[in-house]
Amino acid sequence: MKEALDILIIGGGLAGLTAALHLQQVGLSVTLIEKNEFPQHKVCGEYISNEVLPYLNWLNLDITVLKPNPIHQFQLTTRSNTSIATNLPLGGFGISRFELDHFLYKQLIKRCVPVIKDRVTNIEFKDDKFFVTMHSGKEISANQIIGAYGKRSAIDIKLSRSFIQQASPFLAVKGHYRGNFPNELVAVHNFKGGYCGVSKVENDIINICYLADYNSFKKYKHIQNYEEKVLYQNKHLEAVFKESTPLFDEPLVISQLYFGEKKAVENHILMIGDTAGLIHPLCGNGMAMAMHSAKIASTLLVKLKLGEINSREELEHLYTLNWNVEFRSRIKMGRLLASLLRKEKLSSLLISGLAKSPYLLNKIIEKTHGKPIVNDGNRYNA
Repeated sequence: MKEALDILIIGGGLAGLTAALHLQQVGLSVTLIEKNEFPQHKVCGEYISNEVLPYLNWLNLDITVLKPNPIHQFQLTTRSNTSIATNLPLGGFGISRFELDHFLYKQLIKRCVPVIKDRVTNIEFKDDKFFVTMHSGKEISANQIIGAYGKRSAIDIKLSRSFIQQASPFLAVKGHYRGNFPNELVAVHNFKGGYCGVSKVENDIINICYLADYNSFKKYKHIQNYEEKVLYQNKHLEAVFKESTPLFDEPLVISQLYFGEKKAVENHILMIGDTAGLIHPLCGNGMAMAMHSAKIASTLLVKLKLGEINSREELEHLYTLNWNVEFRSRIKMGRLLASLLRKEKLSSLLISGLAKSPYLLNKIIEKTHGKPIVNDGNRYNA
């Protein structure tokens, strides 16, 4: 007989872990499936704005124990060596995914949320219920599924998601370093075909994560050669690399990325985080957006249980609507900025204009960041 679950979350990244903690907090029965072991390094800028703090407090999560690095300044530079800086309206902090995901996972175990270590191989929806098959051969059913399994997966092929057939034109490279970099600063440095984010996380570690045009990258045989020939054209970025020492012999993560459209609901599954639509690096901070998407899905599932939402159709409509309201304009702004930064003349004109009108830079930052995430406190008592 198949094990019958109420809510199943597939994927234990930042969004999936947050959703599981939220649902447990409000008294719903939730199970999480994760194929990998914790902790793991992930492609990520590892900066998160303070918009998440009210939500973390509501979840009773004290991340100060991780000693995150406070950040309140932003810098943007181009390869023509134009530079502009400003204060971040809300401010934020640097924290590695390695530490944050592991912390959330340990909280999940502490709060007795069931975690299945397995890989999902198939999902079928019939008779208003999901039927899930795993690599181990185990089969389970669930009333609701939240998809939080990341950017691209074999599950996407099974679900016939349209984007999965499209190429991944970007390559992301991330590493951790020691060196001389301001604690309070998050910087974005433009180079030909891409841009690089730099900021400190816990323990005085510098996170350097860059996004490159994959076709341009392929022309160089080694990452170090690519960095020296391409990234170092931006003298600000060259200085960062030359004044820093890598903590590992190789980059922590190298991954191809796709930033095209995805649907927030596929085959009746509520998609959150990168699974719903990869958050563009220039949208502000994907970590906060991943957590916010988890909050939206979880809150709506509570409303469904309370009878405030009357059907699966209404649930899916409201989730898509809320996703678009919260994130669509931020994603569009991120794509626009990325397009401008990939064009040398336009990027120089943009930053020169912003340097003369700092007010406009602050407005752009506001457009790419959200407001403080406050939960309405709905609780379901079975």
